Amino acid sequence: MDDPVTVEWRLRCELAATYRLVHHFRMTDLIFTHISARLPGPEATFLINPYGLLFDEITASSLVRVDNAGALLDPDALAINPAGFVIHSAIHRARPDAHCVLHTHSRAGCAVAASEVGLLPVNQISLEFYDQVGYHDYEGIAQSLAEQERLVASLGAYPALILRNHGLLTVGSTPAQAFLRMYYLDQACQIQIDALAAGPVRLPRPEVCEFTAAQFRGDVVVDYPDPYGYDLAWAALLRLLDRVAPDYAT
Repeated sequence: MDDPVTVEWRLRCELAATYRLVHHFRMTDLIFTHISARLPGPEATFLINPYGLLFDEITASSLVRVDNAGALLDPDALAINPAGFVIHSAIHRARPDAHCVLHTHSRAGCAVAASEVGLLPVNQISLEFYDQVGYHDYEGIAQSLAEQERLVASLGAYPALILRNHGLLTVGSTPAQAFLRMYYLDQACQIQIDALAAGPVRLPRPEVCEFTAAQFRGDVVVDYPDPYGYDLAWAALLRLLDRVAPDYAT
């Protein structure tokens, strides 16, 4: 079994890689938005970005340790985004499976978050999230602890949340899972915007939507299953970073 220091460093590298990938795929909002990863162990602590760094500046060693009361656990650590603490501490506390929480303000995500209809099943990519997305009504900038209970209730057991008039959020058991969910949720939003701009859309039948969503979850028997797709995609993304931004792991 790896020692705690090795485990934490591996998690730091995975989280820093996630920040760099969000930057690479243009889902950033300058220094705003945030991604966190729960640290293993009995203490309720997690890693998050230091407030003020662009996502392409974040490295494994620059990530900040914080507890669920908002206290910085490293000497001389930079401050963290207050809204980041409010959102991420609530979800880490309420969802033991949510080891990574990823929040974005991408243009496509914000557009769908402002739409009355929300996310539509317009494409195969969208169907990964069919009946798998919660919705949270806008209450202003997330700076109040009073909103945490309502935020968690809106997320429920879903892997994704659309923050109305705000943005997108995904959770995962690993940074890789949270990132790939966000990548495809954002793609689904962009496809929906483009499809609606092109004219009336044709939606799959509800039973087909339900079946496809079950395929994504691995809940149905198929002739040729694909249990390795996300692992292979993440490995390919790390190879990309090794080429274009290898300093993420420093």
